[in-house]
Amino acid sequence: MSIEINTKDGQVTITNDVIATIAGGTAVECYGIVGMASKSQIRDGIAEILRKENYSRGIIVRQEDDKLHIDMYIIVSYGTKISEVASNVQSQVKYTLNKSLGLNIDSVNIYIQGVRVAKD
Repeated sequence: MSIEINTKDGQVTITNDVIATIAGGTAVECYGIVGMASKSQIRDGIAEILRKENYSRGIIVRQEDDKLHIDMYIIVSYGTKISEVASNVQSQVKYTLNKSLGLNIDSVNIYIQGVRVAKD
């Protein structure tokens, strides 16, 4: 699926993959995030950290009644306050998508799939 925006100069189409990639890139820049987890491996109980080019795999973009909902599967760093990290990711993703694409996101749902201990 995609979002179509009509402007005075023509039509702009934004795919869900673009939205997911921008959201994933924004999320991993937030403090306390180790990486994104693959949403396809969640059924198996395996939380694997995805490489940079796979950010969109840990994100589901849903459109319901002209509203956008984003589900993010993340892995957090051990010792961080999970509620604060999740709140920070939600606000940063909403802000970035609004400023870069002009989209109003209705909800950003965070699913913590794992906690990683930092290697010294």
